[in-house]
Amino acid sequence: MMHTAGEWAAGYEQLRDDDAELLYQHAPVGYLTVAPDGVIVKVNETFLRWTGHTREDLVDRRMFPDLLRSDGAEYYQSQLIPMLNRHGEVREVALDVRTANEGTLSVLVNATLARHEDGQPRLVRLAVMDATERREYERELVLSRHRAEVAQEQAVNLARTLQDTLLPPALPSIPGLGVAAVYRPAGDGSQVGGDFYDVFQVGPDDWVVVLGDVCGKGVRAAVVTSLVRHTLRAVTVMEADPARVLHRLNALMLEDREDDRFCTVILIRLTSTDEGWQVAMAAGGHAPPLLIRGRHVAPVPFEPGSLLGVFEDASYTSTTFALRSGDTLLLHTDGATEARHESEFFGDERLRKSVRKHEGSPDLVVNGVLADVLTFQDGVASDDIALVAVAVQ
Repeated sequence: MMHTAGEWAAGYEQLRDDDAELLYQHAPVGYLTVAPDGVIVKVNETFLRWTGHTREDLVDRRMFPDLLRSDGAEYYQSQLIPMLNRHGEVREVALDVRTANEGTLSVLVNATLARHEDGQPRLVRLAVMDATERREYERELVLSRHRAEVAQEQAVNLARTLQDTLLPPALPSIPGLGVAAVYRPAGDGSQVGGDFYDVFQVGPDDWVVVLGDVCGKGVRAAVVTSLVRHTLRAVTVMEADPARVLHRLNALMLEDREDDRFCTVILIRLTSTDEGWQVAMAAGGHAPPLLIRGRHVAPVPFEPGSLLGVFEDASYTSTTFALRSGDTLLLHTDGATEARHESEFFGDERLRKSVRKHEGSPDLVVNGVLADVLTFQDGVASDDIALVAVAVQ
């Protein structure tokens, strides 16, 4: 059925005049207002529908921490409230809310603190988002790790098949960005390498590009690679700051150390803006990416950060910068710069010259650089090589 211009205009005006109370009550997230002592003073219909509670059960009768599991209630009192008092807001805190039927609902909570004129806390506003699917993803991470450990028992002739599972089967199509990647295992490719890359979406116009290198080769290195890659996918959904993502990955690797495996990682988060793309980047022991802007090719200044899986007091810092139309970022593992011919390394300067020679689309850059590195080594890679190029179109 076709609508006339007048009908569309009338419908649009109705949307503009949508009732604010209806928007609050039936928002796609749960809303609660809580007194400083934790007593619930206001709640919307979305939260009630998700949890099965009634307004009469909650408002002025229950405290929000009472709706949480014991560990969540303790976290709310000992961590969340002090953070609110210091910073005025907290974001994406994972909690489990008790439902009316004695079940639990996994949620992410954003909170802001409103104060009286004298600075004393007046009320806490909570936005509660259903995180059930995210928790399922975390459980899938555990299963993925188990599957990777089972793969350790397989013979070496499964190496190529296993290697394929550590890389995305295809790169996504990203509006406004061109992306290309290549991977070349060391030697004849019969060993599973430790280099990996990934490109995935975490929100509207919000993408993550990861490149890393796990120490060693073989099936055990593949297990660590799988753990790292899937952990990064899970954590970046909940944590926007690349430096904090690497902190959490480092902590997990230290808890799970069955041998001395470690890795380097560079993680960039690209967010579309009106002027182009905003980049937030952090690295752990990894070389900086090259920024290609016209004929100018130079490494992006940044803090290199600590190796992952080695130091408990590891330090990581996020760097932000803008990409403009025509800019290209090239991420590379050390298999490119440390490629050897006799006693000579390919090195950073040759890499920059190769990039200039093959300027153009991301595909031209990564394939041209890979060809130059292999030619330098007489066609046999001494180490795994992974390259990822991202260009603003």
